[in-house]
Amino acid sequence: MSTSTSLQSTALEPPRGAPWYRRLLTVYGMVVLTVVLFILFAALRPDTFATLLNFQLLAASQSVLLILAFAVTVPMVAGKIDLSIGYGLGLWQVMALSFQLMGLDYRVSILLCLLGGAVIGLANALLVELAQVDAFIATLATGQVIYAITFWHTGGRQITDSSGQRAAAFDGLSRWSLGPVPGPFIIALAVGVALYLVLEHLPVGRYLYAVGANARAAELTGVPRRKYVIGAMVTSGVLTALAGVIVASRASGVVQSNVGPEYLLPALTAAFLGSTTIRPGRVNAAGTLLGVAVATIGISGLQQLLPGRFYLEPLFNGLTLVAAITIASLASRRRTARADAAPPAAAGSDPPPPGHDRAPPSTPPSTPSAPADPRTATPGSQP
Repeated sequence: MSTSTSLQSTALEPPRGAPWYRRLLTVYGMVVLTVVLFILFAALRPDTFATLLNFQLLAASQSVLLILAFAVTVPMVAGKIDLSIGYGLGLWQVMALSFQLMGLDYRVSILLCLLGGAVIGLANALLVELAQVDAFIATLATGQVIYAITFWHTGGRQITDSSGQRAAAFDGLSRWSLGPVPGPFIIALAVGVALYLVLEHLPVGRYLYAVGANARAAELTGVPRRKYVIGAMVTSGVLTALAGVIVASRASGVVQSNVGPEYLLPALTAAFLGSTTIRPGRVNAAGTLLGVAVATIGISGLQQLLPGRFYLEPLFNGLTLVAAITIASLASRRRTARADAAPPAAAGSDPPPPGHDRAPPSTPPSTPSAPADPRTATPGSQP
């Protein structure tokens, strides 16, 4: 797909001929920000921030958020959004333990959770593709239904494995490590690497980007839009279930129905923030990883500098999300304005803009040109 079919996909990219430092900051600005924040907080809190223990705690605690951020990223690549992920995480962390309390093997319980996540993703896709419901509304409604099911199953109370029915290996899913690196963080990184390879180096990724950039143009070139949207939503559901299983594994046999929705805003923030770096203007796996890193370093550093301020995390996430969306919106409008102001390719199709130095035609037309078709002059029509 050529970039002309997607104005938004290149909205943040620096123009050709831009200075090297502008290209560096535009493409790798988030990397620079991550390094700067780390150095700043390491200098201010060297005894607590820049330590192996702090890294292990942050890596283990943010692994679930990282997986959920990847779950948000996949539908966004296809031009959709999944707001049911937080509620889905709450359901599957409850069911991962409940299935074992029903007497099922922990491996069967995990498999059922993953299959259930795929079913929810498929339901979201059917609402979006077959019923043609806006993805924002469809997944928000689905999330509320999932939330209700979770409360119905738990009765609004904690579910506790007081008799130790769950397998010890189930708890071990969140407690293993590879050297100093926590196991859940390795799982999250593996998901990110797989997603990066698919999106950047396989035809599936190119087709997903094509669908997200311009679904109609993708269909005209032979890309089965519906199949890729369904695949993206199902993948999001499976990754959400995986995150729920990890949450249940580290809960030590105690799960509750109100866990999950608080992950939604941080995951969205990481995905939107990641769309401003590495592949500016495009949601991408590497950018999402950096978005989580910036949020983790920033919140952890602020909480160590200002202990006891519990409002710092939602405040940081909210302001970061607003900033990321604002940057993308302003850049997209600037690129749209430049595209509208560019001279047309066909000579004589339109009068030159004021101040343009194009020479007049050597032989003026003998008759005045016909007025533009009013159907093509409708406000808001696409160029």
